Amino acid sequence: MTDPRIALAERVASADGVSPLNEASRIAIAAGEVARVDEVVRDGDDVVGAAYAAGDSPVELYVDPARRRNGTGRALLEELLRRGERQFWAHGDLPAARSLARTAGLEPVRTLLVLERDATTPLPAERDVEGVTIRTWQDADAAGLVAVNARAFASHPEQGAMDDADLRARMGQSWFDPQGLFVAERAGEVVGFHWTKIDPPTADGGEVGEVYVVGVDPSEQGRGLGKALTLRGLHHLTSSGVRRIDLYVEGDNTPALATYRGLGFSEAARDVLYAV
Repeated sequence: MTDPRIALAERVASADGVSPLNEASRIAIAAGEVARVDEVVRDGDDVVGAAYAAGDSPVELYVDPARRRNGTGRALLEELLRRGERQFWAHGDLPAARSLARTAGLEPVRTLLVLERDATTPLPAERDVEGVTIRTWQDADAAGLVAVNARAFASHPEQGAMDDADLRARMGQSWFDPQGLFVAERAGEVVGFHWTKIDPPTADGGEVGEVYVVGVDPSEQGRGLGKALTLRGLHHLTSSGVRRIDLYVEGDNTPALATYRGLGFSEAARDVLYAV
């Protein structure tokens, strides 16, 4: 039986074109984690609103499309603010979410861009980096990948917190394919990685690939390894037959944006973090 919070999220995603829950929240709900915020609003037996946040993550709040414009979202938001919650994701940054945030006195403090490219658009040839081998995942890479990830995303509030348990939880998802996880190795040490993902076919047909995570050890930055890893993953996704490739990138990450736009990516959507 589908968890009612997930079922509500699916109804919201169907109506809005964007999921109100990120992957980390979905994994946490499926695992039965005890969350910091875990609220549901019921109308009889029906769940018509929910708010969820695991660990120190911002709150994700969403309301059944058929029950909107009756104050459910506003009441839930005001209650969470009263309890001391200060940060809220607006996935897709839809007009209704912007309006609710504005009336509650919340301000945008972070933007996560969703970029996409047509997978049929030709890619530049792959490139080598002197002294570095790029290969597919091996189980012995786990500790090295987690360590590189921590250094590469030291200032990133979500990705930088990935530990071995988080890594294994992600690898336990139905979409995980070890042939789509590429590891860069120098002198026997992991120095970077590109984790790709292929989502199930969309309603309009065709699979969608994703640049899930690209991480490069700070000691290797400036040598072209990030672009080499990105190209390896993009060529893999293209050869897998996906019709589109998506990725998420911080809105203020100017170097990454320049790289991705140079590879044919353009903005498709954005998630905005609102805070008091």
